[in-house]
Amino acid sequence: MRLVLQEFLSLDGVSQGPGSPDEDTSDGFAQGGWFVPHLDEEFERQAGTWLGQADALLFGRRTYANFARDWPKMTEHPLAGTMNGLPKYVASHSLTKAEWNPSTILSGDVPAQVAELKRQPGRELQIHGSARLAQSLLASGLVDELRLVIAPVVVGTGRRLFPDGGAPAGLRLVRSATTPRGLAVHVYELTGHPKYGTYGADA
Repeated sequence: MRLVLQEFLSLDGVSQGPGSPDEDTSDGFAQGGWFVPHLDEEFERQAGTWLGQADALLFGRRTYANFARDWPKMTEHPLAGTMNGLPKYVASHSLTKAEWNPSTILSGDVPAQVAELKRQPGRELQIHGSARLAQSLLASGLVDELRLVIAPVVVGTGRRLFPDGGAPAGLRLVRSATTPRGLAVHVYELTGHPKYGTYGADA
């Protein structure tokens, strides 16, 4: 399976708490819900197309807890059947059981276990949100594709997907689109280490 990261970002790179004010208030974050005003039907269709390419889902503990709380109740949502039915993996050193079935807890050497999952037959293993887990897997070179959905808002504070000191990576843009409410959708393939050069007349 290919490992695909899907992440909502603000224009200044914040990934924390896009879905509601109380989604993630860690470190005193009080700007949650910044992504929701920009949702539209076109992006909902794109999200459904992406989810239709998944054979399994991968989460960090916090995102898993939020999804496991909400999706089983959202029976009328067009994506609920797929979200609830797909195999799910949650990376956590603290969970002892995962009740959003079918779910499996990954602990110990998570990158090694994710690498093993990637060797299984299938299409996509998708990470939804879960920025801390995503940072770890990006640093391990395990992510094959990034789907970044950027909202037209500057949050000003909060946890960022690409923090200072993060692992350098080369990317290739394979698709770019915008939605009626201003979401910018950028799809990148990972290409290894970045390339560098010098700008000038003789370059």
